[in-house]
Order: sequence, then structure tokens, then C-alpha cells
Amino acid sequence: MTKPKKATEPVKVRLKKNDLVEVSTGKEKGKTGKVLKVFREKNQVLIEKVNIIKRHTRPSPTSGQGGIVEKEAPVFVCKVKLICPKCATGTRIRMTATGEGKKARVCLKCKELIDG
Repeated sequence: MTKPKKATEPVKVRLKKNDLVEVSTGKEKGKTGKVLKVFREKNQVLIEKVNIIKRHTRPSPTSGQGGIVEKEAPVFVCKVKLICPKCATGTRIRMTATGEGKKARVCLKCKELIDG
């Protein structure tokens, strides 16, 4: 008998589309790229030119020619760090309230607002 797969519980994903991130663990460690898509329910992000996989596709009338297609696969959020625009390093972030009552992300290394 096989066990049913345990569902991942969503965490607060503080990354957005077009953020510059750095992979901190795994085979892609040290690579940087732009976030293309955020999968909040799966706690994953799709990063440009990182975690490339090969998909074998069959030719069909709608998609046209078949063959081996290279595309990005999602990476778990816990394996990436946001790159601060001021200190230009991968850093952890915190959410703080600004003077106008809005929430903003803050770099924990240089204490600078990332998006204001």
C-alpha cells in the first residue's frame, strides 16, 4: 500500500513577478534570474533560465512539430533569496508598515526599502 501524498501548506510568499532572485541551495546554487511566475498554493516560483528541464513532446496538429523542448521548472521558495537593489546581495526580507499605512518589504542587511 502506498501512502497518499501530503499536501504542502501554503506559506507567505513575499516574492513578486519581475523580482531578481538568487538560488541558495541545490544543483542551481549561485544562479540568479528574474521571477516569471509565483505559484502561491504550491510555495514555488518559476525563475528565468534556472532549473531547465527537457520535455519530450509528440507532434500534433495544434502544437505542430514535436521533439525535445527545454523549459524552466518551478523552484521552492525556501531555496531562493531576493537580491536587494541597494546592497546587491541575496538577502532575507521583512514586511513593515510605511508612514502612509501601506506595507513594504525591507532588506535585513542594509535596512533599505525594496519597494516603496
